[in-house]
Amino acid sequence: MAYSAFSETKSRAERFFEVLPAALAWATLVGMVVASWLVPVWAAIFIILFDTYWLLKSVFLSFHLRHTYNTLRENLKVDWIARLDALESVTVPGISSWRDVHHLVMLPMYTEPVELVRESFRSFASVDYPLEKFDIVLALEERAGEDAQRTARVMQEEFGSRFGSFLITTHPKDLPGEIPGKGSNEAHAGEIAYRELIQAKGIAANRVMVSVFDVDTQVPKGYFGRVTHAYLTTPNPLRKIYQPVPFFTNNVYESPALARVIAWSCTFWQMMQQSRPERLTTFSSQAAPLQLLIDVGFWHRDVVSEDSRIFWQAYLHYDGDFSVVPLHFPVYMDANVVPSFWKTLVNLYKQQRRWGWGVENVPYMLQGFIENKKIAFKKKAYWTFSALEGFHSWATNSILIFALGWLPLMLGGAAFNGTLLSYNLPRITRTVITLSMVTIVSSAIIAIVLLPPRPKDFKRHQYLWFIVQWFLLPVSLIIFGAFPGLEAQTRMALGGRFRLGFWVTPKTRGTASS
Repeated sequence: MAYSAFSETKSRAERFFEVLPAALAWATLVGMVVASWLVPVWAAIFIILFDTYWLLKSVFLSFHLRHTYNTLRENLKVDWIARLDALESVTVPGISSWRDVHHLVMLPMYTEPVELVRESFRSFASVDYPLEKFDIVLALEERAGEDAQRTARVMQEEFGSRFGSFLITTHPKDLPGEIPGKGSNEAHAGEIAYRELIQAKGIAANRVMVSVFDVDTQVPKGYFGRVTHAYLTTPNPLRKIYQPVPFFTNNVYESPALARVIAWSCTFWQMMQQSRPERLTTFSSQAAPLQLLIDVGFWHRDVVSEDSRIFWQAYLHYDGDFSVVPLHFPVYMDANVVPSFWKTLVNLYKQQRRWGWGVENVPYMLQGFIENKKIAFKKKAYWTFSALEGFHSWATNSILIFALGWLPLMLGGAAFNGTLLSYNLPRITRTVITLSMVTIVSSAIIAIVLLPPRPKDFKRHQYLWFIVQWFLLPVSLIIFGAFPGLEAQTRMALGGRFRLGFWVTPKTRGTASS
């Protein structure tokens, strides 16, 4: 597919697709208000049915969370190098042994402090995969200035000799057809690395796995063994992307309660999706065959959500013959924390809004479905519903459950308030929310178990706050979930100057009080 990001001049179909997610979300919210006023009985029935659906869905997803948790814990115990040694055959053409597989590791960097970057490199240098099979690319931005260049030189001096090769690239600023962000930086660095590292060494593209991480990412010892094993044993492996689970736990003990709840909510959602691979798309860190990236032209340079866009690039390019392989394996990243508590809250909102801007992939996907006649209609219908329902739920569900469920009582008038349904509505709603707390407690326990070792100054009784914090979930779901998601969709619908650019999440090593 030649179709790429949208130009400034858009067809009516393209504009319709951009407006559609926000139109559905606002129609739902406004419709709830109007229905509560004009037809409060039907609005109350809808609320009861919706609350029941939400409770059943929460229970259903909690089983998926538990399944991924169990699988992930088992995978962390496995000696993946021994598993690789025991392989009798592989599924990748042209490869006879796992030792043929090289790893190109790309680390886009902006202005992160040297201490944070050093921690990540220590984790890469501590894996059990042969380090001579690694080509490391530290991808800088020209606009980041001399401090970033200095950090890169320190990393090259300290760690460069440990890997097969170590390359520093600098992405020029203000190139035509680009927006500042990870996508343009990764595409620039990827093309240089392919030319100067892979082709120069004469390595076949199908023997190279490309892993992209935020520069704060730390990996477990067996991570690359797990990726390699999945690559060599998956059917049709060159048409897959391999997805780990992001754990935002590097600085979890420094994080305020809301930051922890939001970070774990993201992690748990990704864990649930790992047990539903038919719905899994790419997010944040990922590993892809180099041949796949060459086929799709690397990452788009004019989008914010390049980590999820790459899924749709490949899906459209391969006419729907493409999917994501869940690794059931973690990578460790930083939660969104800066020394100021209130600034942390502002940054949390901005980060969620940027993730919500992944809605820009909906019009890209729908336009691609129109242009690509080879993808089966069933697949198009499935992904259209899945994407629209996902973003619609993001922007509306928590508002409907925790904020608008009382509207029929407020707007329905005396006639409705005198009915038995009016009497039972708040009781049913409270019961559903109370029952849903069971799944929240289950999530809290899993979060405690998955925490990294506690620092020496962290007392055992403080874990109590790591459980109590989950009662902030309704607030976080609305303020740091629905609101930024709804804003992102509204901005895309309005277009022009309202469109979002790439916002770099500040990464520090400090403490924000809770």
